[in-house]
Amino acid sequence: MTKNILISGASIAGPALAYWLREHGCTVTVVERSPEPRPGGYKIDVRGRAMEVLERMGLADEVRRHHTDMRGGAFLDRKGRTVVEMDADTVGFREPTDVEILRGDLARILRDATEGVEYVYGDSITSLTEDGTGVAVTFERSLPRRFDLVMGADGLHSTVRALAFGPEEGFLRSLGHHIAIFSVPNLLDLDRWETIQAEKGRTLNVYSTRQDTQAKAAFMFASPDLAYDRRDTARQQQVLAEVFAPHGWIAPQLLAAMPDAPDFYFDGMSVVEMDSWSTGRVALVGDAAYGPSPASGQGTSLALVGAYVLAHALAAADGDHKAAFAAYEERMRHFVAVNQKQANNIKRMVSGSGFMLWLNRTMMRLMPYLPGTAKIMEKVKAEIRDVACAIELPETRPESRTKPVRNGF
Repeated sequence: MTKNILISGASIAGPALAYWLREHGCTVTVVERSPEPRPGGYKIDVRGRAMEVLERMGLADEVRRHHTDMRGGAFLDRKGRTVVEMDADTVGFREPTDVEILRGDLARILRDATEGVEYVYGDSITSLTEDGTGVAVTFERSLPRRFDLVMGADGLHSTVRALAFGPEEGFLRSLGHHIAIFSVPNLLDLDRWETIQAEKGRTLNVYSTRQDTQAKAAFMFASPDLAYDRRDTARQQQVLAEVFAPHGWIAPQLLAAMPDAPDFYFDGMSVVEMDSWSTGRVALVGDAAYGPSPASGQGTSLALVGAYVLAHALAAADGDHKAAFAAYEERMRHFVAVNQKQANNIKRMVSGSGFMLWLNRTMMRLMPYLPGTAKIMEKVKAEIRDVACAIELPETRPESRTKPVRNGF
């Protein structure tokens, strides 16, 4: 009987998986490299089946209460003048049932729902040694321990994936773009509003939510793969400053505030592609297994759905982890594939040529006057809705292959 499970990562996929494993009678430990839970963060969308998962957790109303309450946004020209304004749902192509929330708020809500789960912050896995009955795990700081299964829910640069499957270079497909997000002074006095200004090969988005006394600045830019140490924040900030130095508008002021940002994030935009999400007694979930990149807008939804499906498969398999992992992949593969295709949105978010930049601005300027604009927007929303719902969720309480599940797997 599989009962003692280690999860690496305490952001979204990790606590969501911990919740469902605990519901099925497991003892769960979550280890997280960060020394403490991270508040705030950037805004993310929860759509389609992922909202259904939150409903089944009894958390949907709490998540809705913490929505960003954005009023809308504006697309600007190179001088910072408004080209067109849109309501928040149109900017984000959201349905009325979708929710936009700060990443830190969703992570906190999920953690708060996992009473009885052990969380170990400020530590990380250093080795995994599997035998016929379990996995021996060593840590950077904690004493070695033994678990029945180990789950990697530790993001794009997953430690578990590296230890169990090999270097990340074999699994990350670069989109040829980078992204940086950090807190900045609210120079534009934004109130639940975002402003988006694009130049050839780079886009700057500044927004402020109802929970934020400051603003957030999101920088996206086209680039070849860059050589830098992911722990070298100073070098990352230097790269960003060099790319956006000629951007104009308020970019110089935002870049000047960058060294003081407590939450600076910088990374390449990549899609995680793997032939299998498990090996032996180790499995991956969320961005570690099938990260679709921030350009897709579907990473959070994939994490929530994947955690639910993985836990359900383990409960239904009566402790046969090999059968469980196979069932998890079989149910999730199509959903992952169609959501990862949304990463192509990066071509719309960052114009690759001067002509495309001019065309996008012209189309946005004419949008309020063009017949059929509402139908076009509805078609785009419908396509996103179909992708977000492209999986049937199994029942909350799985039917065992031999007997009803009561305690444990």
